[in-house]
Amino acid sequence: MSRPFKIEIAESEEELKKRLQTANLGNQKEKLIMLWWIKSGQVKEQQEIGRRLAKDTSTVTRWLHKYRTDGISGLLEIKKAPGAKRKIDDAAIAALLEELKTGKGFSSYGAIVEWLKEEHGQDIEYATVYAWVRYRLGAKLKVLRPQSHKQEEKLVSEFKKNSESFLQQFSNE
Repeated sequence: MSRPFKIEIAESEEELKKRLQTANLGNQKEKLIMLWWIKSGQVKEQQEIGRRLAKDTSTVTRWLHKYRTDGISGLLEIKKAPGAKRKIDDAAIAALLEELKTGKGFSSYGAIVEWLKEEHGQDIEYATVYAWVRYRLGAKLKVLRPQSHKQEEKLVSEFKKNSESFLQQFSNE
């Protein structure tokens, strides 16, 4: 026979029912159901809780210990892993964003890799730089297209003026 099962649940049955109805995650629901069963007197042993929830008794013991030490908020707390450390620091990202906003820009993502290495001393892979610039910063590399040295500036400006008036005329219709 197991040792006596004694735990005091501070919350009322009604409060536990309300929390159970608003709980989103299955793990939280299981923990709230466990507390509700204990508070309402439906279960008398930890093994019975484990059988009903299809959990090992060590899991139930761990949950109850967490409830005893931290209360219901500690029991229902959702822990999130911190994730990996950023490869590019915030100062470099801000400088890169400013550099991308200037008119000159970069000719390639490889040029950005080299710029980060020279200016900020960060050796970052091409794929990481591409993902940051293209998807996180939402920038595209803008480089002027080469123009012929034989082009006459007068004709180019006249073409631009005529194309603008044509586009305005076309959009008004």
